[in-house]
Amino acid sequence: MADANGGQAAALDHVQLAMPAGGDDAARRFYGGVLGLAEVAKPEPLRATGGVWFEPGLHLGIEDGFRPALKAHPALLVADLDAAAERLAAAGADVEWDERWPGVRRFYTHDPFGNRLELLAPPTGRTRRRR
Repeated sequence: MADANGGQAAALDHVQLAMPAGGDDAARRFYGGVLGLAEVAKPEPLRATGGVWFEPGLHLGIEDGFRPALKAHPALLVADLDAAAERLAAAGADVEWDERWPGVRRFYTHDPFGNRLELLAPPTGRTRRRR
């Protein structure tokens, strides 16, 4: 990516997933409790719309007529992929390992609202292209 002054994106700031109204507590339990992401306080002017924000830039927002993202998904890089899979399974979430990308350890799961998520292990030995 070129720098922001060149008119192109310099980095990805955040990704937003939708959830139904009333889902804030379930989002906190799953993303904060099970996945261990730190919650970030939403700016005051945005709090009235509901939703929850987490580091590293994952926002969950309320959407009328909510439908889960079944294909589109964020991919989270986690330090201990096996431990994450165990925590998710213990919490009743699905864990679907995917070995189609040679040299990359990863699996898919779904949040309590049905949104698809990918979790990946850090690369070992060589740098991998993320696209």
